[in-house]
Amino acid sequence: MKKKVLVTGASGFTGGYLCKALINKGYMVKGLVLPDINTEDLEKNGVEIVLGDLCDKDSLVPALKGVEKVYHIAAVYREQNISEQRFFEVNVDGTRNLLEVSKSEGVQRFIHCSTVGVQGEIDNPPATEEHPYNPGDYYQESKMKGEILALNFFKEQSLPGVVFRPVGIYGPGDTRFLKLFKHIHKGTFRMFGSGEVLYHLTYIDDLVEGIILMGETPNIEGEVITLAGARYTTLNELVEIIADVLGVKLSKTHIPVWPVWLAGAVCEFLCKPFKIDPPIYRRRVDFFLKDRAFDITKAKSLLEYDPKVDLHTGLKRTAEWYKSQGLLT
Repeated sequence: MKKKVLVTGASGFTGGYLCKALINKGYMVKGLVLPDINTEDLEKNGVEIVLGDLCDKDSLVPALKGVEKVYHIAAVYREQNISEQRFFEVNVDGTRNLLEVSKSEGVQRFIHCSTVGVQGEIDNPPATEEHPYNPGDYYQESKMKGEILALNFFKEQSLPGVVFRPVGIYGPGDTRFLKLFKHIHKGTFRMFGSGEVLYHLTYIDDLVEGIILMGETPNIEGEVITLAGARYTTLNELVEIIADVLGVKLSKTHIPVWPVWLAGAVCEFLCKPFKIDPPIYRRRVDFFLKDRAFDITKAKSLLEYDPKVDLHTGLKRTAEWYKSQGLLT
């Protein structure tokens, strides 16, 4: 009989790709989704839809019946404009609910999705998994607490489990980097600072292969493993590649970054009482300030992880999808 697995966050970008890849490998896949979510594409791919909410523990019981592995991808993110409390309700308390029901239902492996964001700003890049925790905002703090909760649960409750930390996920179907592509496409992109800070991306197909290896590789219980692309780059090189795949010229203008960062701080201060999004905010400026580069030696060694999609190919595929959807106009 086919092995049955559960994917939380199945309707999201990573979750949807993961469901399809698991089905292609012969698994029976149950996808946990919130009510009122469009699941047409998932159902077409053969996913068994289970309605549930991480914050409603009882709703998780039917989702976990007969499941051998759980791929816990679901989380709430910064972009969803939610309260600080909601981050912890879903990313920590919801994870606890899923862990407890998984234990009671006899799940054989729990694969928990964290983020390299739990390590915050990276000193002396590239960072290994041993780089200390240093979350920089509510989202990262909630993911850190969720990761620690999972690791402690695996150890104390003898639930076989592993944690992976994805890095800069991108590819067709995702719009995380759409603003960057649009500004470059329109010729309005300007580099803040030197552009020599490091950035690391992971193409979705490579990430999903790594996630599946996290579920299939024996004798890695309790491990934390970073999953990233084959190499990191500078922001200068990244935007040059994007301009190349878009077929446009890139402005060579560099703008001093700190005045923009200070302007972002002022905008956040002024906009917060009115609960409106500031036109400039510091986290966006941090993109130009903070190194994000990671060492994937552990993934290669323990999982035989081998990311295959080079940066130029991945960015080209992403640009072509944006164009096909009319998103760059």
